[in-house]
Amino acid sequence: MIGRIALYRTAVRPCGYLPEREAANAFVDPELPLTPEIYAQLLERGFRRSGRHVYRPACPACRRCVAVRVPVEDFLPARRQRRTLRRNQGSTAVARDPRFSEEHFALYRRYTASRHGDSDMADASPETYLDFLTADWAETRFLELRRDGELLAVAVTDRQPDSLSAVYTFFAPDQPRLSLGVQAILQQIAWARQLGKRWLYLGYWINDCRKMNYKADYRPLEVLTMGHWQRVEPGENLIIPEAGT
Repeated sequence: MIGRIALYRTAVRPCGYLPEREAANAFVDPELPLTPEIYAQLLERGFRRSGRHVYRPACPACRRCVAVRVPVEDFLPARRQRRTLRRNQGSTAVARDPRFSEEHFALYRRYTASRHGDSDMADASPETYLDFLTADWAETRFLELRRDGELLAVAVTDRQPDSLSAVYTFFAPDQPRLSLGVQAILQQIAWARQLGKRWLYLGYWINDCRKMNYKADYRPLEVLTMGHWQRVEPGENLIIPEAGT
């Protein structure tokens, strides 16, 4: 078990997810030596990483970012997810080492230009791209989704002893019918099962943010509330006691 760790809080800034709210993060001491085993314990406490930095929300007056994970052995795809699987029959998923690839980078640039055209992400260099997606202490894989040889999506995924953690997914923006974001999560769940992992961590669910509330679609789901993981079954309302402020 990890002992006490130093946390550093960022300055308060406008929230990128909820208008008219303020946000801040608590970062793990960047000098702390990290491993997949230590990171697994931090995931359990609601942290996640961006590049080599590990953080969790520490907003002054809001608790709407809720850490969520899927218990992969019990997961059952909903009707819409089964339709996505049928549409993607014939596609393949292969885990690659986290090395720079011109093909991956070109897809990343297309995706970020489509989704984040007004941000720095859309103008990434090869160096900033890898700095964002990888960490020297993490066991990261780039899960490729292809169909007839064409690269459709890359799901960047960390491996821990008992879990996988979804870091970031980018996909072909001109294939909306394939629901590639959904397909990537379903492939990560299947991969976690194959590896004998217990959970797939999905990062933070935000009910009031359209870009982040899709994570509630994967059931059963476990949510971190008041320091404890609470299971939400299919058909149950996702009510987060600490998210109401």
